[in-house]
Amino acid sequence: MKATYFGQSCVQLELNGATVLLDPFISYNPLAKEIDIDTLMPDYIFLSHGHGDHVADVVHIQKNSGAQVAAIVETAAWVGRQGVDEAKITSFNFGGTLQTAFGSVKIVYALHTNQTPDGQYGGVAAGFVFKSGGKTIYFAGDTALTLEMKLLERYQIDWAFLPIGGHYTMDVEDAIIAADFIRCKNIVGIHYNTFPPITIDTQSAVAAFEKAGLTLHLPAIGGSLNL
Repeated sequence: MKATYFGQSCVQLELNGATVLLDPFISYNPLAKEIDIDTLMPDYIFLSHGHGDHVADVVHIQKNSGAQVAAIVETAAWVGRQGVDEAKITSFNFGGTLQTAFGSVKIVYALHTNQTPDGQYGGVAAGFVFKSGGKTIYFAGDTALTLEMKLLERYQIDWAFLPIGGHYTMDVEDAIIAADFIRCKNIVGIHYNTFPPITIDTQSAVAAFEKAGLTLHLPAIGGSLNL
C-alpha cells in the first residue's frame, strides 16, 4: 500500500488494488503546479468537508475518472448540485461504515466548520478510518484537537494523516497530543505551508515529534510513502 501527497490535504492512497483520492485541491495550489490532475484516475474520492481548499478539483477529477465520491450527507449533496451523476455519489454520516472493494471506511468526528463553495451548509466536517489489507489508516481532515480522538485508539491505527499547520486546524503541539490520543506513532503531516497563515518550520516540527517518540513524515508534493 502506498500514499502520495499532492499538497495541502490532498492524499492519494493505493489500497488493496483500489486508488482512493482525498480532498482534491491541486490545480488551484501554486505549490502543486507540477501535478497534472488529468493523470489522476481514482476509483474513489473522499471529501472531509466542503471548503474550497478540499473540494476544488473534485468535479473535474470525478468526471474524468468516473470515481465514486463519498462524503457526509450535506457535502455529498453539494457534489450532486455540480452535475455529478447521483449514482456516483455516496452520502453517509457519523456512525456509518462503508464496505468497499478495498476494505471498509468509517466516518468519524472532526472539529471544524463546514460550508460548501455555493455558500450552503455543508454538514459537520469529518475524518475517515480506512481498514484495508490488514492496515488501519486515519485521515483526520481539518480538525482541532478534540477528546473525541481518544475513541479512535481502539482501531489500532498504523498510520495517521494529521493537520499540523495551525491557525485553521491543529498545530504541531496539538497534533502530537492527538497522536498520543489515537496511539499512533507514524504520522503524515497535512494542511501546512500552502499559504502564510499555515506556514511552519518543518525541521522544528520533525524534531518535536521525534522528541515525543513519534515519526513525522513530510513527503514532498508528488512524493510517496509505503504504508
